Amino acid sequence: MCQQHPRLGPHDHPRHGDTDKQHADTPLLPFPWHLPVYDAHCHPTDTMASVATFPGMRAAALTVMATRSQDQDLVADVAAQYPAPDQAAFSSADEQTGTFVVPAFGWHPWFSYQLYDDQAPEPTYRPSGSGSSSDQTPGASPEDAGDAAKAAHYSSVLTPAPSPAFLTSLPTPIPISTFISSTRSRLLAHPHALVGEIGLDKAFRLPQAWDQPAEATRDDALTPGGREGRLLSPHRVRMEHQRAVLAAQLRLAASMRRAISVHGVQAHGVLYETLAATCKGHEREVLTRKKRKLVAQGAEDFSSEDEDDDDTVETPYPPRICLHSFSAGVEVIKQYLHREIPARIFVSLSSGVNLGTDASREKADEVVRALPDDRILVESDLHTAGEPMDAALEDICRWVCEAKGWAIEEGVAQLAKNYEGFIYG
Repeated sequence: MCQQHPRLGPHDHPRHGDTDKQHADTPLLPFPWHLPVYDAHCHPTDTMASVATFPGMRAAALTVMATRSQDQDLVADVAAQYPAPDQAAFSSADEQTGTFVVPAFGWHPWFSYQLYDDQAPEPTYRPSGSGSSSDQTPGASPEDAGDAAKAAHYSSVLTPAPSPAFLTSLPTPIPISTFISSTRSRLLAHPHALVGEIGLDKAFRLPQAWDQPAEATRDDALTPGGREGRLLSPHRVRMEHQRAVLAAQLRLAASMRRAISVHGVQAHGVLYETLAATCKGHEREVLTRKKRKLVAQGAEDFSSEDEDDDDTVETPYPPRICLHSFSAGVEVIKQYLHREIPARIFVSLSSGVNLGTDASREKADEVVRALPDDRILVESDLHTAGEPMDAALEDICRWVCEAKGWAIEEGVAQLAKNYEGFIYG
């Protein structure tokens, strides 16, 4: 997600880390776009005019994320215009023509305050006429009751509580059940769609309300609902509310056996705990040395490692999880890769997030080296399609190949295979 915190563009840092410095006299090998190359996470519907560049792009597929009320239908529309093939056609290079879209439908943690959990014992929001105490106040108008309900919700889910002036800029909250129902319909209409972008974010602060100076400089080319250049307010979304919104979407993904794309910023521990909780009671058995010896001798295989690889098996956890633009360290990723975790974990990397500073590049290098070859994805995480997106993908692909010690064609082919495994299972 790109509109809250500035992202470095593909040319805002030395390409491919320090490779060019070290090998300044060595020309780069031609990039093998034909293998092909897939973007595991991007937001072109934030800048709808850039969608027109899809036919001229070199990337074969874009995994386009929805994040809020304003972009759910936009993602569905571009997915219908550039539909993803079935797996048989996907696996055949001869069948791939042009750039196709794999849609992802989800509610981003930045916008989680706009939802309320109507299934909770004590919902944070009670619409006017629902029988709440505010509806019973003698002399209170329906408008007053609605304002009081809205104020109660936002005071509960935001910290600090919003002022009356800021409150007027906030939308009437939407029931989580309504969003889940509409998302289920979109997923049914798109059989390869993901649930995303979802997750947790401790760093996020709501943008300030629109004022006259901000309105005067507003960019009409951007899809409404994002930051759109506004300064930030002090208000944050309480973590318990973010977790409730995330949990509802995890249950949906699990019930429909869909992969998810997950955002995590300054919340790596609580995000891991939330995702791991969905697997509780379904952990794989880790074979002891004695059991491995028995299996090797032809005894019964006590391992359950293959039981949950079938996406038709009903489980309470999503079958495949992509940790997008993963920014934690190697110790965190080792938790996700523990053999007890039954979901298949993928890590996606982007040049803007993971190569933006020396520190982030060093951390990403350690993570990539620790990852199995078949669990790495690449992404642009950009909100403008076309040449910038292609350039960002080439940058991150070249860097991953260098970090893993892969020849460029070998590495790009591996990344393509990984993407197929993530999308199609």
